[in-house]
Amino acid sequence: MSFFKKIFTKDKKETLDKGLEKSKNSFFDKLSKAVAGKSKVDDDVLDNLEEVLVSSDVGVNTTLKIIERIEARVSRDKYLGTEELNAILREEIASLLSETNTGNETEFAIPEKNTPYVIMVVGVNGVGKTTTIGKLAYQFKKAGKSVILGAADTFRAAAIDQLQIWADRTQVPIVRQQMGSDPASVAFDTLQSAVNQNADIVIIDTAGRLHNKVNLMNELTKVKRVMQKVVPDAPHEVLLVLDGSTGQNAFEQAKQFTAATEVTSLAVTKLDGTAKGGVVIGISDQFQIPVKYIGVGEGMEDLQVFNKFEFVDSFFK
Repeated sequence: MSFFKKIFTKDKKETLDKGLEKSKNSFFDKLSKAVAGKSKVDDDVLDNLEEVLVSSDVGVNTTLKIIERIEARVSRDKYLGTEELNAILREEIASLLSETNTGNETEFAIPEKNTPYVIMVVGVNGVGKTTTIGKLAYQFKKAGKSVILGAADTFRAAAIDQLQIWADRTQVPIVRQQMGSDPASVAFDTLQSAVNQNADIVIIDTAGRLHNKVNLMNELTKVKRVMQKVVPDAPHEVLLVLDGSTGQNAFEQAKQFTAATEVTSLAVTKLDGTAKGGVVIGISDQFQIPVKYIGVGEGMEDLQVFNKFEFVDSFFK
């Protein structure tokens, strides 16, 4: 198949390969046990493969789709050897993900028509939300864009201080107030500052609590409404950050946040420290929301634009 054109730079590809190493090794350990003593892909192998995919956090619905595709290949080709299974999996998962128009990008970019382009970032505490914002600011600045950060997670002093550290590290301006301030007020001031400075991108951090969806929804709705007094169509993007190392819990968080607010894109973090990287395949397939970024390391460069073909290629390398 023609899915796997090399489109990442060598350095980016090596970072992705390394970041997915634990997930890949875990998957192939399970796969080798699933096909042990078998030379042909039969019903037993498919049952075992289903178990491997589910236990690798691909998710039940996506797993069933993959199994159906492989069953169709088996019935069409009549005989498939287990040694071909890796290549078939790689092709069928890439084919499945290619049915959406997302995950084709390779560079950090924004639509040119919106200035400033406003990104509101949501997610529970501990998923790597503030770190993702800092790395995004770095990547956009590196791409020649002017960026302003807004510390609208006023629920925790630590969140404001952490975002300040990233602002200092990336040398981008930040708008902040005291802990306990009105988040909508911070967002308003940030957008006003961005308009005055003719900034390209605004990234707004928001409180990471999900104990009460009604309160969360009300707060985020208020933040949006106040931002629109400055930039009428803001926010242009609502980015939900998920911790990939939590596996199926990431699915649950995605469900809850998409119910609480209108999420338009996803970032999946901490993939380098986990064997649960299959969660990206499931999330990319299951949610009608694009996975836009993945975190595959702690360095500034280790937040990558999600490209489904490069991801599948690295996962099954």
